[in-house]
Amino acid sequence: MPATANPVMSAPEVSVYLDEVFPQIKANGDDIAVLDVSSGSALVRLNADTKHLRPGGTVSGPTMFMLADLAAYAVILAHIGRVALAVTTNLNINFLMKPQPGPLDATAVILKLGKRLVVTDISIRDSGGDLVAHATATYSIPPQN
Repeated sequence: MPATANPVMSAPEVSVYLDEVFPQIKANGDDIAVLDVSSGSALVRLNADTKHLRPGGTVSGPTMFMLADLAAYAVILAHIGRVALAVTTNLNINFLMKPQPGPLDATAVILKLGKRLVVTDISIRDSGGDLVAHATATYSIPPQN
């Protein structure tokens, strides 16, 4: 990521835009938030509760996958602006630990921001700071008219 790549949207602006284009994110409550946006990165928190658990009482894989995808989308929007049709073309995730219910923080970092593709790296950590999942995601940016 070039050091000169600065966000064009703040965390609150990204949050408002996500509420507009993906209202279903908060259909079951206000448990996810974009906490911070900085040059080349974004921090998204999910407060995982019982609806996010799998049998055995740990946060489910689909929940962490959603968090990784949303964090990638948030960092991309923060740097390219209101482009709702930027879409995931690939997401690879490795589940490293079984997180317990509670806050999960996903830090997404832009590795490459091109004209048509954006490659990101996402680390998901539990409240103790342990890395519970790692993902990479590639998004396609629609051509500008």
